[in-house]
Amino acid sequence: VVKITEDYMKEVNRRLGTDYQLFNYYGAEDAEKIIIAMGSVCDTIEETIDYLNARGEKAGLVKVRLYRPFSAKHLIGAIPSTVKSISVLDRTKEPGSMGEPLWLDVVAALKDTPFEKVPVFGGRYGLGSKDTNSGDIIAVYRNMDADSPKKRFTISITDDVTNLSLERKENPDTTPAGTFSCKFWGLGSDGTVGANQNSIKIIGDNTDMYAQGYFAYDSKKSGGITISHLRFGEKPIKSTYYVNKA
Repeated sequence: VVKITEDYMKEVNRRLGTDYQLFNYYGAEDAEKIIIAMGSVCDTIEETIDYLNARGEKAGLVKVRLYRPFSAKHLIGAIPSTVKSISVLDRTKEPGSMGEPLWLDVVAALKDTPFEKVPVFGGRYGLGSKDTNSGDIIAVYRNMDADSPKKRFTISITDDVTNLSLERKENPDTTPAGTFSCKFWGLGSDGTVGANQNSIKIIGDNTDMYAQGYFAYDSKKSGGITISHLRFGEKPIKSTYYVNKA
């Protein structure tokens, strides 16, 4: 199945000009600390890596494209030989388990390889649909730099039960220079969300700019608070989280 999937992805890449592998690496070629993750959080991690590496750090990311069947060989091939610590992010909580699924797979895959002695930390993110922004990702990299890092941790939420949360001490604006970030508040049924949806559509259809819209509102059909998060600019937008610096 792995071979069939790999051949299929090669054909897709050939036809579309993309570069999808079973595991894709992003970041410094000589990275010393990397995150292994999958899903939309990878865009936020990439944006954070660009910010950190521009300031002289050596950070990286391995994006899991094929989760099942899990190919240990391809994972090992995507990890830089210079890595000194690894953090694996799972968007799940498995009570009673030794760890979350992706973390367990990575630990098993590194057995009997050159990375066998590299510490692998396990983290949870996005629990309760909480936003995961660049400040949370920076906290993950800082944990790997710490003298006594947390081997198991949680980001995005304040975990006052197990006290495993990583504190968000830095929260810089990591969006590319020139990106406009806007935030609009309104009341349900007042037309604010519809107007902002139209604005993003107009920008996307009639300019060469990249555009993004997130819309948050409570369960009330009308009368509740609505928040529209809009971004647009000339560079690709990797901010898969709400606007926090409008």
